[in-house]
Amino acid sequence: MRPSTRLLPTIEKAAFREGTRVMTPLSIAIGVWGLVTGVAMVNAGLSIPGALLMTFTVFAGSAQLAVLPLLATGTPLPIVWATALLVNLRFVIFSAASRRSFVALPWQQRLIAGYLNGDVGFALFSHRFRGAKEHGTPEQYGFFYGTATLNWLSWQTSSVAGILLGGLAPTDWGLELAAYLALLTVLIPMVRTFPAISGVLVTTVLAIVTVGMPMRLGLLIAVLAGVAVAFTGETLKARRAS
Repeated sequence: MRPSTRLLPTIEKAAFREGTRVMTPLSIAIGVWGLVTGVAMVNAGLSIPGALLMTFTVFAGSAQLAVLPLLATGTPLPIVWATALLVNLRFVIFSAASRRSFVALPWQQRLIAGYLNGDVGFALFSHRFRGAKEHGTPEQYGFFYGTATLNWLSWQTSSVAGILLGGLAPTDWGLELAAYLALLTVLIPMVRTFPAISGVLVTTVLAIVTVGMPMRLGLLIAVLAGVAVAFTGETLKARRAS
């Protein structure tokens, strides 16, 4: 049998509509965060083409904002890459947690799903199918792409708008505070288990303690330690359950 050349698996339309419906209220917060990230990239000194390339390829606001000060100060690229990698380590956990639903797909389809997989979409997908007995169904793919597509459109539209606005947005609008509040409303409901809470606490404490380190190396240490604590906690929890 010839391998599938389709970019997407078979999708259930009703599940796709359900995914877009549950993502719609959260897209406002995502849009605010994307707008601020777009403005920040241009204000940090990136050219408009460079900022556009970054938002479409990186597609991760936390990593983009983490590396902007490094790029602005001429930090060596290996440090920049390591920072983005460590900030985005959570996506490895997300992908591993939802692996059973996508492992049977061709690599092209898994690549697209990995690119679109985000924090909010993962949380919604995991909650929706947490008790599923069957994995890799058209219903699951429909729901996933419903949330992921709206998430991507909300982020990219607002981020491009922020890039084009650039320095036109007055700083007294308080966009930075609005973005942080919007992100918190999205992330707080995801921190429900003890391993996740432990990871967040460790990251927070270490980020404060190491804030004075050069080239923002404290952020790398804090994120790496937080992910390690959360991953270890989830592993021990799974072993006890089995």
